[in-house]
Amino acid sequence: MTDSQTTKKALAASLKKQMETKPLAKISVQDISSGSGLNRQTFYYHFKDKYDLVHWIYYSEAVESIADYRDYGHWSDMAVQILHYLMKNRLFYVNALNTPGQNAFDGYLFEATQDMIKRVVDDASGGLDVSDADKCFIAEFYTFAFVGIVVKWVKTGMKELPETMMKRISDLVDGTLTRALSRHTGMQTQPVEAAP
Repeated sequence: MTDSQTTKKALAASLKKQMETKPLAKISVQDISSGSGLNRQTFYYHFKDKYDLVHWIYYSEAVESIADYRDYGHWSDMAVQILHYLMKNRLFYVNALNTPGQNAFDGYLFEATQDMIKRVVDDASGGLDVSDADKCFIAEFYTFAFVGIVVKWVKTGMKELPETMMKRISDLVDGTLTRALSRHTGMQTQPVEAAP
């Protein structure tokens, strides 16, 4: 691991530790720097502000934890991995989900999950004549459903185990993705003409 990565991880650990007891809005760059044993100048060398650090945490930890799950046969493994990661970092993500604004975690989770689900849809559509527009729409539908359920699960205290949550999601999703793709096979998306 590079010195830069080690420093970023130290700053991330400091922020996550502080978010166990304080809302993000009340944590300063000085608090983060002091908690990591580093100075503010070092913080600003790596991040422009605390929200940039939060963004880095989302993408370096949450997104990378699911990067290897790219096909239809492993989508549930991806989902369980996400849920376990969120549970392990429960206090940070509960706090992050309660922080409104441009760096809101649910938006990042949507972006990351949409990319993964799009790959799953592409894999599941192999051999089917489904337009890219229809595949994007189907991926977006499943992404909204998954992220909505996960956000609710986090905000309500993660009372169910990840495997229990995944079983409930799987019971709804298994088979419906391939049916949705089959229904869109050979369909042409036509623009709707305005009435005269």
